[in-house]
Amino acid sequence: MMQTLKGVRHLQSTAMRQTVSELSVPVPWGHIKGKVWGPDNGCPVLCVHGWADNCGSFNTLIPLLPKALQWNKFSIIGHSMGGNVAGLFSALYPEMVDAVVLLDSFGFLPTVLKEVPKVMRQGMDEILQFEKKTGEKRGKVYSYQKAAERLSAGNPTLSEQSVHILLQRGLDRVEGGVVFSRDFRINLNNIERISLEQSLEMQSRIKASILVVLADDGLEKMFAEQDQKRFTSSLLQAYRDRNHSVVTVPGDHHIHLNDPGVVAPLVSDFLLTKVLAHSKRLIDEPASKL
Repeated sequence: MMQTLKGVRHLQSTAMRQTVSELSVPVPWGHIKGKVWGPDNGCPVLCVHGWADNCGSFNTLIPLLPKALQWNKFSIIGHSMGGNVAGLFSALYPEMVDAVVLLDSFGFLPTVLKEVPKVMRQGMDEILQFEKKTGEKRGKVYSYQKAAERLSAGNPTLSEQSVHILLQRGLDRVEGGVVFSRDFRINLNNIERISLEQSLEMQSRIKASILVVLADDGLEKMFAEQDQKRFTSSLLQAYRDRNHSVVTVPGDHHIHLNDPGVVAPLVSDFLLTKVLAHSKRLIDEPASKL
């Protein structure tokens, strides 16, 4: 993977000077692109952004964290939908993940069981319709200002600065202006749906240490319906029952991007305690026996 890294540049932050490079991983339908922070030794952390965001979502938080790369085992930081990806992956491949940080995410997003068939059908119908339009023009062309206004309207928790951070990677220049670069299939109904019972079973299979950081004006407040409250309460109680950490901070759904200083100490302490300290013990123990 490291051979695919291109275009190394340096970023000066108040916390430390870190190496940043671009990452592009070929997949059958195109490329998955991201950024690599830190040197190529140490304990790796994979950051997974939320719905309709991009890896710029972590631009302000990562410089405040201890970071590095080495991919035999890794930790995951997931925001929103990225947290759901982190939860599912950690349940299916528990031996690969040593720690999970869920940023305003519950790790799973259960669906009322009787609604699953209807939602799955809607999603499949939308996919078929989308595939019929693949040869058509790619999205609407905007001026930069109009694109910023649209992103802000669709994500009212983003600060003005955060909007511009996400647009750095979220737009492509075309004749007459810019278009959003995201895969528009993310706007379709997700057909991967599971019930609360299935979510709790998946959650029980996670072997990694977990930190859940909720925003007091974030998803928990948005999920106000009775079924949603039942789901979130059950998931959070299950984390607590398994001695995982659940904390609430002041802020909104994008607190990690808008005001990373609120989140960084919690995440840093968690990684230092659960990952770096454990890795150091594994290194020191054999030496102590010599």
